[in-house]
Amino acid sequence: MSQFLLKALLLLLIFHSHSLKSTIHNPNLDESLTYIWPLPSQFTSGNNTLTVNPNLTLDFTGNAGSGSVVVEEAFERYKKIIFKHGANKLAKAGDYYDVNRVTVIVHSDNDELQLGVDESYSLLVTKNNERSIIGGVSIEANSVYGALRGLETMSQLCIFYYGIKTVQIHKAPWFIQDKPRFAYRGLLLDTSRHYLPIEIIKQIIESMSYAKLNVLHWHIIDEESFPLEVPSYPNLWKGAYTKWERYTVEDAIEIVDFAKMRGINVMAEVDVPGHAESWGAGYPDLWPSPSCKEPLDVSKNYTFDVISGILSDMRKIFPFELFHLGGDEVNTSCWTTTPLIKQWLQDHNMTAKDAYQYFVLRAQEIAISQNWTPVNWEETFNAFPSKLNPRTVVHNWLGGGVCPKAVAQGFRCIYSNQGFWYLDHLDVPWEEVYYVEPLEEIKNISEQKLVLGGEVCMWGETADASDVQQTIWPRAAAAAERLWSDKEATSSTNTTSAALQRLEYFRCLLTRRGVPAAPVTNFYARRPPLRPGSCYEQ
Repeated sequence: MSQFLLKALLLLLIFHSHSLKSTIHNPNLDESLTYIWPLPSQFTSGNNTLTVNPNLTLDFTGNAGSGSVVVEEAFERYKKIIFKHGANKLAKAGDYYDVNRVTVIVHSDNDELQLGVDESYSLLVTKNNERSIIGGVSIEANSVYGALRGLETMSQLCIFYYGIKTVQIHKAPWFIQDKPRFAYRGLLLDTSRHYLPIEIIKQIIESMSYAKLNVLHWHIIDEESFPLEVPSYPNLWKGAYTKWERYTVEDAIEIVDFAKMRGINVMAEVDVPGHAESWGAGYPDLWPSPSCKEPLDVSKNYTFDVISGILSDMRKIFPFELFHLGGDEVNTSCWTTTPLIKQWLQDHNMTAKDAYQYFVLRAQEIAISQNWTPVNWEETFNAFPSKLNPRTVVHNWLGGGVCPKAVAQGFRCIYSNQGFWYLDHLDVPWEEVYYVEPLEEIKNISEQKLVLGGEVCMWGETADASDVQQTIWPRAAAAAERLWSDKEATSSTNTTSAALQRLEYFRCLLTRRGVPAAPVTNFYARRPPLRPGSCYEQ
């Protein structure tokens, strides 16, 4: 802890009793609970209420002494969220407020966003008075992205009270020290099965920041459609559903930039050799034959030339160090039944399984040549673990037990067990999403560190712009807390009722912010409420 916050904390302990006692209570909420989602690592709170000035100002101090566009824009966004009610637009002359400014101290001026960036922060909330060297909200972080997480937490502490038409912070003074449990906290978004407009993708990214998720896994392309522009091979997006359901290069860059301003990386996926039938709409030679259209033709160098061109163009769009190469659900029957490929297999003394390995490893080499770290679905690890590039990140999905095997062999792993974290499985209740453990009984500390984190997957077969957000939320938030918060603070089965009430509160926070989050306790996710009632009891 810095001397700055240490002094502030000591003064808090001495003088917090001078603050205004809280008299605002919501009879429907258990006030012993902490309604911050995800739950911070360490925190203390008091029993006082502070008023917040609608003319709240930002005082930023960076390592280089200059401002930060990332922090400044985030502060303006959160001000709009906190003071969205018209009565709070401007403070009146003579009005007194306990909290008038937000002080943000960032110890690095490096705003590069990569896996493992420091997202830790300290947050102090105390009253302005003559005894305190610090009044208002103070956030200290090692990076601008830690400051973003602190601003999100601050925004969740700010509540508009209708009776007095004022924003207040309840249970002050607050002192929070927080950091994520896992570096990778992801959401997969599938824009191949149904095209999602750019504004919908941006809304989803914005909502991810509310739950402190930090990776958008953009499953752009699949067998159904190829919506992305690839300048090197301009006919590829002939595989889009229509000419209106496409993403230009500029669209993709805009999404990546939008995400970065919210501390979210974008990991693109090009799933090969299976799930690629749509490629042939523009380049039929990529199909094994006109009647047998996937996997991609393993026998032609041209196939790998196209992959190289796609990845070269995408490298100019996606700066994140991880790139997903898929590799799942590969049915090789087209290779063994197409005469030219069958002959190629015989000439190279390969079985279909050998060819699958050859294809995956060659695609990995292309990605690595573009300075990417390859991510592959678990089938590649299950089929030929000793042949995979040692830099490979294994992405679990089929079931449990894969990450323990992967990390035991020195691979890094991402957890997405479909039984719990596939959001298109509408009958998986929130508590199963919440209590699953990404470390899966991995006891060795060095092996635990190889589990990068996890990801909930929003596959798009039955989700489009009309229902995707209520399918994602609020269950994705349950996984977000598992990935951010300390296991000991959130894993006891005795906390189920508390976690439910906190998650219902967060779901209502999402809806207040314009996110169409479904009720928490529906038997089938994304369905509307069954009866009249409070948002906080659904």
